[in-house]
Amino acid sequence: MNRYKIAIVEDEHLLQQLLMTYIRQAGMEVICFDDYPQVQQAIKDESISAWVLDIMLPNGDGREILAKIREYNTTIPVMMLSARDSEYDRIQGLELGSDDYITKPFSPKEVVLRLQKLLQRTYGHKQLQTAFSLGSYILDLQCEQVLHANGQKIELTYREFQLLVYLVRHHQKPVTREQLLQHVWGSDYFGSDRVVDDLIRRLRKKMPELELTTIYGQGYRLS
Repeated sequence: MNRYKIAIVEDEHLLQQLLMTYIRQAGMEVICFDDYPQVQQAIKDESISAWVLDIMLPNGDGREILAKIREYNTTIPVMMLSARDSEYDRIQGLELGSDDYITKPFSPKEVVLRLQKLLQRTYGHKQLQTAFSLGSYILDLQCEQVLHANGQKIELTYREFQLLVYLVRHHQKPVTREQLLQHVWGSDYFGSDRVVDDLIRRLRKKMPELELTTIYGQGYRLS
């Protein structure tokens, strides 16, 4: 399964989490950064497919990050986010090498759609996969639903769906409770990791034909 990895640089935590959720629901991996120092080591990360940069950061400027990215990679898609809507700012962002410029407030769905177009334009030989076959089930990321082969819709809660998406993203690889906590509940969750086991049990009950294995001492694996 082809996977795009998107780097988000945004210091507003709620907005960062919102973008991360929508981009993951579109079937892409996401890594997030809060400020300029965190980004510097990641600029040369060749696994990153595209950047989403906020211009205004607490200890740096998104345009500085853009310049550093362009020094290393002239073709990777870069989308800039800004609260400033002046023509000068938009033109400057594009002149510095950004591929798209979106002003706040914006719809996260619009960000995803424009990001997908940038990815398709840059990596035209790769297709964004939005539907996955899981034995007797079909996971449709675009419609955010799961169907049985007989056409029956499987009713999943938000977290059950996010858990399944993460397992699909790591198909045939063991994932730990810690990974699932981080990606389904978020870094702000404080509580027992047993909530993962409870969610797994509910998912297995709703999707009994799902090939989801417990890997003792490691976590879970979707076969």
